[in-house]
Amino acid sequence: MALNRLDLNLLHVFDTIYREGSLTRAAKALHLTQPAVSHSLSRLRDHFDDPLFTRQGNQMIPTPLARRFLESMRPGLTQIQSAVNQFHAFDPAQRKTYSLGLRDVLESTFLPQLMKRLDSYPDLEIVSRRIARRDMETQLAAGKLDFAVDVLLPVSNQTGHELLRRDRLVVLARQDHPLAGDPLTMEGYLSAQHVLVSSRTEGPGIEDFELSRLGVHRNIRLRCQHYFAACRVVEGTDLLLTMPETYARIIAENTPLTLMDPPTDLPSLDVHLYWHKAYEKEPALVWLREQLRGVS
Repeated sequence: MALNRLDLNLLHVFDTIYREGSLTRAAKALHLTQPAVSHSLSRLRDHFDDPLFTRQGNQMIPTPLARRFLESMRPGLTQIQSAVNQFHAFDPAQRKTYSLGLRDVLESTFLPQLMKRLDSYPDLEIVSRRIARRDMETQLAAGKLDFAVDVLLPVSNQTGHELLRRDRLVVLARQDHPLAGDPLTMEGYLSAQHVLVSSRTEGPGIEDFELSRLGVHRNIRLRCQHYFAACRVVEGTDLLLTMPETYARIIAENTPLTLMDPPTDLPSLDVHLYWHKAYEKEPALVWLREQLRGVS
């Protein structure tokens, strides 16, 4: 496996197949034909005497050897790419695809503003993906995600992050709700039944921690996974929904719902931008990070 017998261009092909998980997508990203990518993969397989990737449906799944090799090879490849990038400033008018990790609510609040900012760059493509939070750092490290936007999460020192915005919580109710029209009191809030939106099947919401600290608790009648579904329930019932203000205002624009201030100060939702530090100086990602910072 002498290095002088390996075409270093093949490492870029290997890295792209790993990131894209598909020969077709890798060929598109590399601006090569699929047969050319297949031929490069065949040469790599011969060099390493390993299949490197196995096909499962439409996905190319890396073998254990491929995973180990990527972990060892990527830092060096990134350094080479960074050195090259110093001589080639990024032009946002060129064709480029970015991958963002966004959950459903953040898609609704971030993507409209982001795409408005990118309206002058029609060749830039944004791919929004929902990933499990436990996989976020792995996806960023592998280059499968360029950035992720989520609440504050525990991350390693290899993952960079910064606060994008603080989103306060408000209470949503139907416009003719008995409690609507007047300031919402704690007595009224606790007398009502509530919807809790959570991906977890049990446990309190962030608002419940503050209520517990005050020595009170609310009556949760419905627990569901999505704010849009919860809003539809609130439209036709006397249930209240406590949710982030940014998304609540988007929903309330086109529905017979009203926003009310909660009866006590509740924790805000801190929304953070995440990226892998190995790529943070890459000009194309520096540019997009500035665009994401401009989304309020």
